[in-house]
Amino acid sequence: MIIDAARAAASQLFSPEFRTVFLKTLGLTLLALIALWFGIREVFDWLAMPWIDAMLPGLPAWTGWLGLIAAIVAGVGLALGLALLIAPATAIVAGLFLDDVAEVVEKTGYPHDEPGKPVPVLRAIVLAIKFFGIVILGNLLALFLLLVPGVNIAAFFLVNGYLLGREFFEFAAMRFRSEQAAKDLRRRNAGTVFLAGLVIAAFLAVPILNLLTPLFAAAMMVHLHKAVSVAELRPAVARA
Repeated sequence: MIIDAARAAASQLFSPEFRTVFLKTLGLTLLALIALWFGIREVFDWLAMPWIDAMLPGLPAWTGWLGLIAAIVAGVGLALGLALLIAPATAIVAGLFLDDVAEVVEKTGYPHDEPGKPVPVLRAIVLAIKFFGIVILGNLLALFLLLVPGVNIAAFFLVNGYLLGREFFEFAAMRFRSEQAAKDLRRRNAGTVFLAGLVIAAFLAVPILNLLTPLFAAAMMVHLHKAVSVAELRPAVARA
């Protein structure tokens, strides 16, 4: 089920039907990353640079190399920060374009099924902001856990696998059911959704390709929601 959904989503990424939403999603993801990059750089400058400037003047001249080390550490920190910003950028784009992606997937993959209904714009914005905040907090936690031996990179996959899987699945499900019903469906299939989220987290970890994470994740979860819905209907049909 999960592999089929991931394969179907990946095969659609560069299809002609996806071209318009592909360009919009990629463009907005890049803009979100640039904005977040400048934001984190300003925060870093505000927190770190006064401390560095205060430290260096009182040191002997031969310790000037500390400035170089500080600059290198700052560069590494900013690069790591940018890598971790992909997930929050994905959260922003998801709330704005998931319905566009879902509509294309439903028309091309399930032309005979009843199409879903877009989440109301205001509610979608609220959910996107909430999702963004949760992902920021989750990735800050993952960043701290990177320092813990034996956890390290696994923290990144577990945190993002859970958060992205949960939110993208619920977004896809809410096109066909109420918000509470979408949450209930996700809880009943928590293991499947989490494993699908790990696939998204793995996609997120691939440089360059991860810029397409919102597109891939949204398409994958539309396919997975369809598969899960059919699987839940089968026992009811058999009993009837």
